[in-house]
Amino acid sequence: MKREAINEKRKKINFKSSSPIMPHALRLTSHLYYPAFLNLKGKKAVVIGGGKIAERKILSLLKAGAEITVISPEITKRIEGEKRKGRIKHICRQYRKGDLRNVFLVVSATDSHVINKHVSDDAPSLVNVVDAPALCNFIVPSVIQRGHLTIAISTGGISPGLSKLIRKELEHLYAPDFAHYLRSLKKIRSNAMKEITDKKKRTAFLKSLASKEVMDILRQKGFKGVKRVLLRFST
Repeated sequence: MKREAINEKRKKINFKSSSPIMPHALRLTSHLYYPAFLNLKGKKAVVIGGGKIAERKILSLLKAGAEITVISPEITKRIEGEKRKGRIKHICRQYRKGDLRNVFLVVSATDSHVINKHVSDDAPSLVNVVDAPALCNFIVPSVIQRGHLTIAISTGGISPGLSKLIRKELEHLYAPDFAHYLRSLKKIRSNAMKEITDKKKRTAFLKSLASKEVMDILRQKGFKGVKRVLLRFST
Protein backbone atom coordinates (compact mmCIF):
# COMPACT_ATOMS: atom_id res chain seq x y z
CA MET A 1 0.00 0.00 0.00
CA LYS A 2 2.83 2.37 0.94
CA ARG A 3 4.78 1.52 -2.25
CA GLU A 4 1.67 2.19 -4.38
CA ALA A 5 1.26 5.62 -2.78
CA ILE A 6 4.91 6.48 -3.49
CA ASN A 7 4.61 5.36 -7.12
CA GLU A 8 1.45 7.42 -7.54
CA LYS A 9 3.23 10.48 -6.16
CA ARG A 10 6.13 9.96 -8.58
CA LYS A 11 3.71 9.85 -11.53
CA LYS A 12 2.16 13.17 -10.47
CA ILE A 13 5.53 14.94 -10.63
CA ASN A 14 6.49 13.18 -13.88
CA PHE A 15 9.37 11.36 -12.19
CA LYS A 16 10.52 7.93 -13.38
CA SER A 17 9.96 5.35 -10.64
CA SER A 18 13.10 3.47 -11.70
CA SER A 19 15.32 6.42 -10.68
CA PRO A 20 16.41 6.10 -7.02
CA ILE A 21 17.45 9.74 -6.62
CA MET A 22 15.42 12.79 -7.54
CA PRO A 23 16.99 14.68 -10.47
CA HIS A 24 18.89 17.87 -9.67
CA ALA A 25 16.33 20.07 -11.42
CA LEU A 26 13.55 18.72 -9.21
CA ARG A 27 15.61 19.00 -6.05
CA LEU A 28 16.18 22.71 -6.68
CA THR A 29 13.77 24.87 -4.73
CA SER A 30 13.16 28.39 -6.00
CA HIS A 31 12.03 31.15 -3.68
CA LEU A 32 10.83 34.69 -4.12
CA TYR A 33 13.61 36.30 -2.13
CA TYR A 34 13.30 39.58 -0.29
CA PRO A 35 15.94 41.93 -1.74
CA ALA A 36 17.97 43.86 0.83
CA PHE A 37 21.31 45.63 1.25
CA LEU A 38 23.05 44.81 4.54
CA ASN A 39 25.10 47.18 6.66
CA LEU A 40 27.96 44.91 7.77
CA LYS A 41 30.21 47.59 9.26
CA GLY A 42 31.62 46.19 12.51
CA LYS A 43 29.54 43.01 12.21
CA LYS A 44 31.13 39.62 12.89
CA ALA A 45 31.40 37.39 9.84
CA VAL A 46 32.91 33.91 9.51
CA VAL A 47 34.12 32.42 6.23
CA ILE A 48 34.69 28.67 6.14
CA GLY A 49 37.23 27.82 3.43
CA GLY A 50 40.42 29.37 2.13
CA GLY A 51 40.37 28.88 -1.65
CA LYS A 52 39.75 31.28 -4.53
CA ILE A 53 35.98 31.39 -4.00
CA ALA A 54 36.43 32.09 -0.28
CA GLU A 55 38.95 34.78 -1.24
CA ARG A 56 36.37 36.61 -3.36
CA LYS A 57 33.82 36.42 -0.57
CA ILE A 58 36.35 37.73 1.97
CA LEU A 59 37.32 40.70 -0.21
CA SER A 60 33.65 41.63 -0.69
CA LEU A 61 33.01 41.40 3.05
CA LEU A 62 36.08 43.54 3.77
CA LYS A 63 34.75 46.25 1.44
CA ALA A 64 31.52 46.20 3.44
CA GLY A 65 33.43 46.71 6.70
CA ALA A 66 32.78 43.31 8.31
CA GLU A 67 35.02 41.86 11.02
CA ILE A 68 36.08 38.58 9.43
CA THR A 69 37.33 35.29 10.82
CA VAL A 70 38.49 32.72 8.28
CA ILE A 71 38.49 29.05 9.27
CA SER A 72 40.54 26.82 6.98
CA PRO A 73 43.69 24.68 7.20
CA GLU A 74 44.95 26.34 4.01
CA ILE A 75 44.49 29.83 2.55
CA THR A 76 45.44 31.61 -0.68
CA LYS A 77 48.32 34.07 -0.88
CA ARG A 78 45.87 36.97 -1.09
CA ILE A 79 44.06 35.85 2.06
CA GLU A 80 47.46 35.40 3.73
CA GLY A 81 48.28 38.98 2.76
CA GLU A 82 45.07 40.28 4.36
CA LYS A 83 45.94 38.27 7.47
CA ARG A 84 49.41 39.87 7.68
CA LYS A 85 47.84 43.32 7.38
CA GLY A 86 45.64 42.48 10.35
CA ARG A 87 42.46 42.88 8.35
CA ILE A 88 41.22 39.35 9.05
CA LYS A 89 41.63 36.70 11.72
CA HIS A 90 42.63 33.22 10.60
CA ILE A 91 42.01 29.94 12.44
CA CYS A 92 44.21 27.32 10.78
CA ARG A 93 42.08 24.17 11.03
CA GLN A 94 38.88 22.58 9.80
CA TYR A 95 35.48 23.83 10.94
CA ARG A 96 34.23 22.70 14.35
CA LYS A 97 30.84 22.93 15.98
CA GLY A 98 30.79 26.05 18.14
CA ASP A 99 32.80 28.18 15.72
CA LEU A 100 29.72 30.24 14.84
CA ARG A 101 28.79 31.63 18.24
CA ASN A 102 27.71 35.29 18.24
CA VAL A 103 28.25 35.80 14.50
CA PHE A 104 26.05 37.93 12.27
CA LEU A 105 26.84 36.26 8.94
CA VAL A 106 28.45 33.02 7.77
CA VAL A 107 29.76 31.99 4.36
CA SER A 108 30.76 28.39 3.69
CA ALA A 109 32.97 28.02 0.63
CA THR A 110 34.50 24.56 0.93
CA ASP A 111 34.46 21.66 -1.53
CA SER A 112 33.11 19.32 1.16
CA HIS A 113 29.35 18.79 1.16
CA VAL A 114 29.60 17.31 4.66
CA ILE A 115 31.27 20.43 6.09
CA ASN A 116 28.93 22.74 4.21
CA LYS A 117 25.91 20.86 5.57
CA HIS A 118 27.24 21.04 9.14
CA VAL A 119 27.82 24.79 8.77
CA SER A 120 24.31 25.28 7.40
CA ASP A 121 22.76 23.27 10.25
CA ASP A 122 24.85 24.93 12.98
CA ALA A 123 24.57 28.56 11.85
CA PRO A 124 22.44 30.68 14.23
CA SER A 125 22.63 33.58 11.78
CA LEU A 126 22.54 34.54 8.14
CA VAL A 127 24.26 31.71 6.25
CA ASN A 128 25.30 31.32 2.64
CA VAL A 129 26.72 28.08 1.27
CA VAL A 130 28.31 28.67 -2.12
CA ASP A 131 26.46 26.95 -5.00
CA ALA A 132 23.98 25.30 -2.64
CA PRO A 133 20.81 27.44 -2.37
CA ALA A 134 19.01 24.71 -0.41
CA LEU A 135 21.55 25.13 2.43
CA CYS A 136 21.23 28.94 2.53
CA ASN A 137 18.86 31.35 4.19
CA PHE A 138 20.15 34.07 1.86
CA ILE A 139 21.83 34.04 -1.54
CA VAL A 140 24.34 36.47 -3.03
CA PRO A 141 23.25 38.13 -6.27
CA SER A 142 25.36 38.98 -9.29
CA VAL A 143 26.46 42.57 -8.70
CA ILE A 144 27.48 45.64 -10.68
CA GLN A 145 29.35 48.23 -8.62
CA ARG A 146 29.80 51.76 -9.92
CA GLY A 147 30.94 53.74 -6.92
CA HIS A 148 27.83 54.40 -4.87
CA LEU A 149 25.65 52.76 -7.52
CA THR A 150 24.99 49.09 -6.81
CA ILE A 151 22.83 46.95 -9.08
CA ALA A 152 22.03 43.42 -7.92
CA ILE A 153 20.68 40.70 -10.22
CA SER A 154 19.26 37.37 -9.12
CA THR A 155 17.27 34.52 -10.63
CA GLY A 156 16.51 33.08 -7.21
CA GLY A 157 19.30 30.54 -7.56
CA ILE A 158 17.73 28.97 -10.66
CA SER A 159 20.31 30.17 -13.20
CA PRO A 160 23.48 31.94 -12.00
CA GLY A 161 24.62 31.88 -15.64
CA LEU A 162 21.65 34.01 -16.71
CA SER A 163 22.31 36.42 -13.84
CA LYS A 164 25.88 36.88 -15.11
CA LEU A 165 24.67 37.43 -18.67
CA ILE A 166 22.24 40.13 -17.56
CA ARG A 167 25.00 41.68 -15.42
CA LYS A 168 27.30 41.93 -18.44
CA GLU A 169 24.56 43.62 -20.48
CA LEU A 170 23.93 46.13 -17.70
CA GLU A 171 27.67 46.79 -17.32
CA HIS A 172 27.62 48.29 -20.83
CA LEU A 173 24.54 50.33 -20.01
CA TYR A 174 25.97 51.66 -16.75
CA ALA A 175 29.62 52.41 -17.50
CA PRO A 176 32.22 53.50 -14.89
CA ASP A 177 31.33 57.14 -15.71
CA PHE A 178 28.28 56.69 -13.48
CA ALA A 179 30.60 56.43 -10.46
CA HIS A 180 32.14 59.83 -11.26
CA TYR A 181 28.71 61.30 -11.88
CA LEU A 182 27.37 60.12 -8.54
CA ARG A 183 30.35 61.58 -6.67
CA SER A 184 29.65 65.00 -8.17
CA LEU A 185 25.93 64.58 -7.70
CA LYS A 186 26.46 63.94 -4.00
CA LYS A 187 28.14 67.32 -3.56
CA ILE A 188 25.53 69.16 -5.61
CA ARG A 189 22.68 67.51 -3.71
CA SER A 190 24.26 68.41 -0.37
CA ASN A 191 24.52 72.07 -1.44
CA ALA A 192 20.97 72.06 -2.77
CA MET A 193 19.59 70.76 0.53
CA LYS A 194 21.20 73.72 2.30
CA GLU A 195 20.64 76.49 -0.24
CA ILE A 196 17.28 75.79 -1.91
CA THR A 197 14.78 76.36 0.87
CA ASP A 198 11.64 75.99 -1.25
CA LYS A 199 10.80 72.27 -1.11
CA LYS A 200 9.03 72.13 -4.51
CA LYS A 201 11.89 73.92 -6.27
CA ARG A 202 14.43 71.71 -4.55
CA THR A 203 12.58 68.54 -5.55
CA ALA A 204 12.29 69.72 -9.17
CA PHE A 205 15.98 70.61 -9.21
CA LEU A 206 17.08 67.22 -7.87
CA LYS A 207 14.83 65.40 -10.34
CA SER A 208 16.40 67.34 -13.20
CA LEU A 209 19.80 65.94 -12.21
CA ALA A 210 18.47 62.44 -12.86
CA SER A 211 16.58 63.24 -16.05
CA LYS A 212 16.68 61.13 -19.19
CA GLU A 213 18.46 64.00 -20.93
CA VAL A 214 21.32 63.90 -18.43
CA MET A 215 21.51 60.09 -18.57
CA ASP A 216 21.68 60.18 -22.38
CA ILE A 217 24.53 62.71 -22.29
CA LEU A 218 26.35 60.59 -19.72
CA ARG A 219 26.04 57.48 -21.88
CA GLN A 220 26.90 59.17 -25.17
CA LYS A 221 29.65 61.59 -24.08
CA GLY A 222 30.75 60.20 -20.75
CA PHE A 223 31.38 62.14 -17.54
CA LYS A 224 33.29 64.89 -19.35
CA GLY A 225 30.27 65.54 -21.53
CA VAL A 226 27.93 65.85 -18.57
CA LYS A 227 30.24 68.15 -16.58
CA ARG A 228 28.84 71.23 -18.29
CA VAL A 229 25.36 70.25 -17.24
CA LEU A 230 26.50 69.78 -13.65
CA LEU A 231 28.21 73.17 -13.65
CA ARG A 232 25.03 74.77 -14.97
CA PHE A 233 22.97 73.14 -12.22
CA SER A 234 25.46 73.98 -9.47
CA THR A 235 25.63 77.71 -10.27
